[in-house]
Amino acid sequence: MSPPPITRVVVIQNPQGLHARPAEMFARTALGFESRVEVLRGNDRIDGKSILHLLTMGATQGTELILEAEGPDASEAVEALAKLVDGGFRLDEERDKGQGG
Repeated sequence: MSPPPITRVVVIQNPQGLHARPAEMFARTALGFESRVEVLRGNDRIDGKSILHLLTMGATQGTELILEAEGPDASEAVEALAKLVDGGFRLDEERDKGQGG
C-alpha cells in the first residue's frame, strides 16, 4: 500500500499571475523530482511538470491552488514548489542579485 499524496494549499502571490516565466520556473522545479506532481484548481487537475498545462490553467494573482505530489520525494517536491509560489516566483531574481546580476 502506497502512502497518501502530500498536499498543500498555496495562493498565487505575484501580480502577473502564473504567466510564462513563473510557469517555466514551476515546471522546471517539479521536473527535478521523481514524484508525480499535480496542481488542482477547482475541479481541474493538471500535470505540474507541464508548462503548457500550467499556462492553460489561467491562475491569476489571488488564485488558490492545491499542490499534490505522490512518490519517494513528494514531501520535498511540495515544499520546494510551495516556497516558489509563496515567494512570488522571485527565487531566480534574488539569486541573480546576490551574484551581482
